[in-house]
Formats: sequence, structure tokens, C-alpha cells
Amino acid sequence: MTLQQLRYIVAVVTCGSISEAAKQLFITQPSLSNSIKELEKEMGISIFNRSPKGIALSSDGREFLSYARQVLEQAQLLEQHYTGRPPAKRICSISTQHYAFAVNAFANVVSRQNIDEYEFTLRETRTYEIIDDVKNCRSELGILYMNHFNRKVLKKLFTENGLVFHTLFHADPHIFISCFHPLSHKKSVSIEDLEPYPFLAFEQGENNSFYFSEEILSTVPRKKVIYVSDRATLFNLLIGLNGYTICSGILNRNLNGDTITAVPLNTEESMEIGWLSNPKLHLSQFALKYLDELKRLIQ
Repeated sequence: MTLQQLRYIVAVVTCGSISEAAKQLFITQPSLSNSIKELEKEMGISIFNRSPKGIALSSDGREFLSYARQVLEQAQLLEQHYTGRPPAKRICSISTQHYAFAVNAFANVVSRQNIDEYEFTLRETRTYEIIDDVKNCRSELGILYMNHFNRKVLKKLFTENGLVFHTLFHADPHIFISCFHPLSHKKSVSIEDLEPYPFLAFEQGENNSFYFSEEILSTVPRKKVIYVSDRATLFNLLIGLNGYTICSGILNRNLNGDTITAVPLNTEESMEIGWLSNPKLHLSQFALKYLDELKRLIQ
């Protein structure tokens, strides 16, 4: 086993495929595949499960990846101490539902990085993909919510995939609407108040189950519904169509401006927002700092 082979494993996981990793590593795909197979044979495990749809980390592979990353980090520290080389490019990936506070925390931590090179990824993505990213170590952690409606289904998925959910905070549901919306002056609104207006929600792709919805009360019948894939489009439609969405109520003026406001929603529902981890994955210093910044912003 060599350090280079460990770097190959990390690169394949980060890129999501052998072909893309080979391009980034500037080696041929057969060479990369052979190197991985030799390592698997030496370790006596299958690091990746292979199928016509591609590759994914096996259960043994997830554990191996955690050790590989720790070994590579220690090797880098050793090289820096004795050779005086600059720190290696820092890499970290985080997956999240569409929360402004998650983006704000990410921006704050990145801006404090006193290094010349880094490669960070922030995925605002679908609920099922967040779970899959953390399961397969494409992301170190995932930000999502649970409530009484989806809790049983999500917890079952977490358990089946060996993941752990950590609570960050509980939130009373609000609606996001334009500051010029007819309901913006109200101290609170009901579902009935919202009936004339378009409901905006994040689409969930192939796993379009109510249990994976980012918005609570997803099963409530509505006459007007628009599904979007990103926050910018959603906010534009909130303004352009007098639409609304249901959320945690946390806004960041620096990122969202003053054109969107949050109004409490009259409901007995609540949201438990937290972060998802894979116990087999050793969290990087950046991921730990990100969690600290999330907690600071929420307070």
C-alpha cells in the first residue's frame, strides 16, 4: 500500500467516478482502476461496489476511507514539519437543504482561511442526495430537518445507512414572502390566508416523496404549486408572483437583501434542524469550524 494509492481512493470518492478522477489526476483510467484493484486485493476487501450505473463506496470502503484520510493528513503534517513545504490544498465538501444560514456560515469560515489554496464544495441539494452524499463520504456532513411527519422515515434511512443525526436547533415554521406581499404586514398567517397565492417548493427529483420535502405541511392540498431547483429562482418568484414558501424563518440580510421577509405561520408543527454525520468519517478541521460557526450564527 502506498500514499499514492490512498490519494487515488480519496480522489475517486471526491469526483464520484473513476473516469473523472483519472482526468483530475492526469493518469489513464485503466491505470487508476488497476491501482485500486491491487489495493483491494492487498487489503482483502472491496472498497467500491461496481455496477452499470457506476461505483459507490462499500461498507468496508467507507471505513477504509476514514483511515486513509487520517493517514494522508498525518503524512502532510510530517512533510510540512521536515521539508518546510506549504500546507497542501485544503478540501472539504458539505451538503445542505436550501438554508441561507448554512450558506452564511460557509462563507464566514472560508473567508477566515489563511491559506493560498483550497477546494471547498457546498451542495445545496435534494434531501435524498444529502443522505447519499454523507453515506458515501462525498460530503463530510449534511444539513437537513426532521419533524413528526418525516421523522420515522428519515430515521429509518439514517439507521440503514449507518448515519447519525445531531440536533442544531428547533424552529417554529414561518413563511417567506415579498415585503410587498399583501400579507407582509400581518403578525402571523394561517394556511387559509395563503390559499390564493402560489406555493413554492424545492423539487426532489426521482425521490419526490412527501417525506423528502424541504417544506413542512407538504401534504396540504393547494391550488397553485410551483417547484424550483434553487433559492435564487424561488426568491425571484416570491417577489414576481406574490408566492410563498414555508421555512425555518431564519433570514440573512447580507445574502438575501431586504426584499424578503419572514412571517410566523399559525401551526402546531415544529422543525428540528440538524446535521448528519457518518461515524466512519473523520471530520476535517474545516468541517469542525463550520459546525462551530453554524452554532454561533444560530445563537
